[in-house]
Amino acid sequence: MSFTVAIVGRPNVGKSTLFNRLVGQRIALVDDTPGVTRDRREGEARLAGLRFKVIDTAGLEDDRGPGLEARMRRQTEQALAAADVALFLIDARAGVTPLDAHFAAWLRRGKTPVLLVANKSEGKAGDAGAMEAFSLGLGEPIAISAEHGEGLAELHDALLPYAEAAGAAAEEAEAGREKPLQLAIVGRPNVGKSTLANRLLGEERLLTGPEAGITRDAIAVDWSWQGRPVRLVDTAGLRRKAHVEEKLEKLSTADTLRAIRFAEVVVLVLDATLGLEKQDLTIARMVEDEGRALVLAASKWDLVEDKAAALRRLEDRVKTSLTQLEGVPLVTVSGATGQGLEKLMAAVFRIHALWNKRLPTPVLNDWLVGVQERHPPPLVAGRRLKLRYMTQANIRPPTFALFTSKPSELPESYRRYLVNLLRRDFDLPGVPIRMMLRKTGKNPYVEA
Repeated sequence: MSFTVAIVGRPNVGKSTLFNRLVGQRIALVDDTPGVTRDRREGEARLAGLRFKVIDTAGLEDDRGPGLEARMRRQTEQALAAADVALFLIDARAGVTPLDAHFAAWLRRGKTPVLLVANKSEGKAGDAGAMEAFSLGLGEPIAISAEHGEGLAELHDALLPYAEAAGAAAEEAEAGREKPLQLAIVGRPNVGKSTLANRLLGEERLLTGPEAGITRDAIAVDWSWQGRPVRLVDTAGLRRKAHVEEKLEKLSTADTLRAIRFAEVVVLVLDATLGLEKQDLTIARMVEDEGRALVLAASKWDLVEDKAAALRRLEDRVKTSLTQLEGVPLVTVSGATGQGLEKLMAAVFRIHALWNKRLPTPVLNDWLVGVQERHPPPLVAGRRLKLRYMTQANIRPPTFALFTSKPSELPESYRRYLVNLLRRDFDLPGVPIRMMLRKTGKNPYVEA
């Protein structure tokens, strides 16, 4: 991406709608409730021939105290400092408000160039507000409708000089980069997900605080760990489905589930002071159902008094309650002190490699012959089921096709037995394994 654009403005002027329009998909949460966006969110934007990084920010509030609004404003200030140009949005239908004027004056004093954008200008209702925007002293307003996609040609022309100034060097560097590992951090509310993410990133990139449910969006941050590129996604806390009633929380939950589906490795953060709770197990099973690689992180480890006993309880509970992910990595960490981060990331890269592991077909079939000799399949109508051959059909997660004469007759218990043996004999601890049963035809792995 050749340059960076930050979208700023007071709450509810359509910043997230414009962000979604520029990235070409509905990523940022959008709702009529003011203040939905809290953290700054980054995305890859395309506008005609332009390609750039765009940052969605929280609604600007005139607050510099210790509260949540002040912390949100500091996130916006960091986004402005990182941007090559800012888009200052106003609501053309509402006209220029005192808050718009206040922040326009603040932006004029800054070093980041600012383009004034009069959003919600569809039809004639926004004409008066767009004209009034000249009074803000930020030049001619660009009239657009982010919701309907109007005025984007004019926005493209206004951004073009910044793309030309940036040049093509950044595009070439981006093209040569190694593909990042997609890493999602999930868990119940207030278990320390954002604190852990900030410690990994080495900066206060994500909003944290004692208030439960601060994170609403799934926030992706490009980053590297010891030279390896990672796209880290911090997510909103997942509560039990029966407790999720408000529309905004439903949107946040859907965003978190989407982050899990697009992840390669998921770090499930547990509160070590509370132990492994039922909702933690529900989330772990959800990750396994999606076929993602899983690492358990026991957070707030610095607050645990009897660490040996607590670790023993956690390991016992994981072993008995997550049998389908036998050997899943469990790492003790502390976002407050940074303890355990090296072990956590080592576990992430190790299980990512296993998740991508491919086994040769001859090795699998030799293994299958040995398994049947030691523990034959059950009898069906007085005749022994024959497992003919086996191959790995896919990776990410490892997926195997097992061919037999009567797939529907093979008991589920025997299929689970084979999966557990695969995990043990081929060193695939904690990785979700898929096994598909197929009816025997001609063995394609035997020469005619």
